[in-house]
Amino acid sequence: MLARLFAGLACLVAATSVSADDAVPNFAADTLTGDWGGTRNAAAKNGVLFEGLARIDALRNRGGIGNGGRHVTHLDFKLKVDLEKAVGWSGASAMVNVLSNGGWGPNARFVGSQMGVSNVEVGAPTTTRLFQAWLQQSLFDDRLAVLAGLYPIDSEFFTMDSAGVFMGPQYGTPADLALTRGPSIFNNSAFGLRAKWNIAKTVYAMGAVLDGIPNDPARPKRTAIRFAKGDGSFSIGEIGWLPQADNDKFKGHAKAALGLWGYSSKVNDQRDTDAGGNPVLRYQRGGYVLGERTLLRLGGGDERYISGFARYTWGDGDSTAVKNSLNLGLHLKGPLDARPDDVLGFAWTRAGMSRKWRDVQTVPAATKASEDALEITWRFVVTPWLSVQPNYQYVRHPGGGAAPNARLIGARVDVAL
Repeated sequence: MLARLFAGLACLVAATSVSADDAVPNFAADTLTGDWGGTRNAAAKNGVLFEGLARIDALRNRGGIGNGGRHVTHLDFKLKVDLEKAVGWSGASAMVNVLSNGGWGPNARFVGSQMGVSNVEVGAPTTTRLFQAWLQQSLFDDRLAVLAGLYPIDSEFFTMDSAGVFMGPQYGTPADLALTRGPSIFNNSAFGLRAKWNIAKTVYAMGAVLDGIPNDPARPKRTAIRFAKGDGSFSIGEIGWLPQADNDKFKGHAKAALGLWGYSSKVNDQRDTDAGGNPVLRYQRGGYVLGERTLLRLGGGDERYISGFARYTWGDGDSTAVKNSLNLGLHLKGPLDARPDDVLGFAWTRAGMSRKWRDVQTVPAATKASEDALEITWRFVVTPWLSVQPNYQYVRHPGGGAAPNARLIGARVDVAL
């Protein structure tokens, strides 16, 4: 079915002249489904690229709110189009991204962590939805790029590539932001605008304004562009430095960034009330500062290295359980000379619990000042299209309460389709 679909797309763009030297992915070697008889390769040369991923996370827990194990599934299909190659539209590109997520995950049933334990566990399981659908136009010799459509901020903002190997959601969207009223993040995106300006080759600034509440909360399994009264807007801005961006030979990680975010509409304070006993209304606002850097080369080559990362994030703490967080970690690319494509990771996060949240719990004295999580993982590359990733997590004070500390062991399996 997929082969027939993209064969049709390839025919639509076949008239575009593209050099045979243009680099395209090696679909036959790097994907399970291959090149579809040359159709996929031909489409990619003409600006149409299909990417597919199948993922399974399986974790077994002891401690937390209950012992037991669960698995979650994640299917991710992306259609990327270089509109300049495809139809001659200079500087334009587009993407359509469909996600399908299944299973009630290990955190919701067994751990009870505020941060979560799998970054593909969702609140409304067995959900298939349109996640991204946007059009982007580059201007001024690619110094400015403006995007409009369904767009998740966690695809570009507050990202650390060296932290991408971890299963914990806190290494993507920080918990103090994820727990707010409606950020446009996995797997629930909002319609909006994003602009990115390359101030210099190594310095950028970007900002986005989106609908304040993605989709329709009353129908969590549907995709909807809905600007309801009271939604307001969500805004985020980031300025960053990529010190190795002008070094074509550099392999590794090098980034520093500062960001701020906020909503235009107010929400109820979780503790404070006015003279009439009604909750005080507050704005939700916060920010982050992050850095990642390759620290050491392994074996004298460029392919194997050790990188470190750190990120501190903060919110107002007026309406969410988590007020701030600190991420620290190490990323070892090619930990063994015989396995240069593997990644070994060590990471730790402390989520600071809001004083207001602690005050309104049934037994405030039983709450903790923080929830801490340790994760150790090793991504084994079995073939170019298959990886298996054993994973261990230890969560101290899950949920910020009196639940026993949680220990999870399991694995992630990724298949490039």
